This record gives sequence, C-alpha cells and structure tokens, in this order.
Amino acid sequence: MAMIDALDTNLHSPERRLIELRMEHADLDALVDRIAHETPLDELMVQRLKKRRLALRDQICRMELALDPKEPA
Repeated sequence: MAMIDALDTNLHSPERRLIELRMEHADLDALVDRIAHETPLDELMVQRLKKRRLALRDQICRMELALDPKEPA
C-alpha cells in the first residue's frame, strides 16, 4: 500500500505539474506557429492561444519560484 501512495504522490507532485505545464506551453507554441501560416488566418483563435500561452508561462514562472526560491546573496 505504501508503494501505491508513493506513486500517487509522484503523479501529483509540483515537479510533475511543472513538466506538464512546460509541455502544454510547447504544444501551444507549435500550434500558434502552425496556425499563423494558415490562410485565412483566424485572428481570434490566435489571440486566444497566445493569451493561454502567456498565462501558462506566468504559471510556470510562479511554480519555478515556489520550487526553487532565489535566496538573497
């Protein structure tokens, strides 16, 4: 039972969540690049994707700071 608890903890760890957010950000990056070259261009969709990508980047930065806070020198 302890092994199952350890696996469950690893699945929901902040480090794993950070990796998932980075992957989602990279996927959005690729999607925005691909859509930007389509004709006709769906400006609204591109704006929404860029907004989501920016929100993910902010969330990633907050998580990185929480996991590895910078200590004053």
